[in-house]
Amino acid sequence: MGLLVQNKQMSFSDTLSLGFMTFAFFLGAGNLIFPPFAGMLAGENMPLAMMGFLVTAVGLPLVGLIAVAKTQGKVMAYLPAVAATALAVAIYIIIGPAFAAPRTGLVAFEIGAKPFLGDTSAVWMLGNISLNVAQLLFTLGFFIVTMLLALFPGKLMDSVGKVLTPVLMVLLVALAVSVILLPGGETAAPQGDYAESPLIKGVIEGYNTMDTLASLMFGMLIIDLLRKKGVDDPKAQTHALVRAAIIAASGLAFVYISLFFLGATAGDIAVGADNGGQILTRYVDREFGTLGAAMLATVVSLACLTTAVGLVSACSDYFNELFPRIKYRQFVILFSAICALVANVGLAQLISISIPVLVSIYPVVIALVAVTFLTERMPNPALGHRLVLAVALLFGAIDGLKAAGVDMSLVDFMPLYAEGMAWLLPTLATMVICLFIGNRQAEAA
Repeated sequence: MGLLVQNKQMSFSDTLSLGFMTFAFFLGAGNLIFPPFAGMLAGENMPLAMMGFLVTAVGLPLVGLIAVAKTQGKVMAYLPAVAATALAVAIYIIIGPAFAAPRTGLVAFEIGAKPFLGDTSAVWMLGNISLNVAQLLFTLGFFIVTMLLALFPGKLMDSVGKVLTPVLMVLLVALAVSVILLPGGETAAPQGDYAESPLIKGVIEGYNTMDTLASLMFGMLIIDLLRKKGVDDPKAQTHALVRAAIIAASGLAFVYISLFFLGATAGDIAVGADNGGQILTRYVDREFGTLGAAMLATVVSLACLTTAVGLVSACSDYFNELFPRIKYRQFVILFSAICALVANVGLAQLISISIPVLVSIYPVVIALVAVTFLTERMPNPALGHRLVLAVALLFGAIDGLKAAGVDMSLVDFMPLYAEGMAWLLPTLATMVICLFIGNRQAEAA
């Protein structure tokens, strides 16, 4: 999406354009599947669960973008080079071939293909592994197209994105109005963790969007884009990025709130659903008929495709810089093949597998964003950043192991351990301590 810059200043229309582009970056179609399912499970506790979800799915990405703007893209500057690279690699793998990119193919299958295929229960046995034939064929085709578009990037993806984002927004607005005027049924009793601690469960559910991880990469991308468009002044870049972040966060909040209401009031249409994509498709089919379901399927599938191409391309670019002897196109082929392989785990299973990883890595990224705003108050910023992130990593790993089903009874005395947030208080305490220890030193290593 082009930005017109006059005298290196951002006009109102430029800022609005940048904000909608940032919104489009975050609104991968996969984000549409989590709020309806969480809303369904939360039932009568939906308001608290939704508040928690908005903290990590909207608030933290917003703060992440602001942190990137504040540091001029150097949010990891106080970390040792090896640690910064390791964290960046972990983020790229998570939002790329391990979870987010394969998920785009699965969401496209669930919303864009499965409702129109009839019986999709046929399986193909590969040794002891059971593969769904329809899902296998669809995801193979999906990631072959992804690979070809990533191999030969051009203006096609930009053009498709410019058309898709407005159409998707119109559909989502229509959906939001429909949810308010035509609720599917009464809210039910909350299930599972949503009955005991809906707020914290909502916070952890928001991890699934992976948008806080992506905000660090998107922020750097937007700053680079602003520089290319002639906005070189750091203050002007910061102001532009903060305003764009607020516009994007407002759009995301609107979408998530309406989808939470959809899930909570889904009624009978949610019976038997094991992911939010099924709830969304059934609701649209009932309220808007076959034409509405077909429009949703088409737009979501294309949005998933553009997201997949963007993720594969970004990961390939980054790893090509790390390992220049391996060509960009070789990485594209490798990551596309991995995505096709991982996608055949299945959507519900992939989400389940990703939770322990996200529970482990999210505390580190949240701590990195938070400590960025305390840097100027720390006597020794380098020491402060490293200590805070080390503590977040240690206790985040404990939460991750617990989420993976490992027996962690030796440490179950820790505050918030049962809720899956044992990292929070130790990390906050370390931040406070780092405001008072160490001598003011020169800039970070």
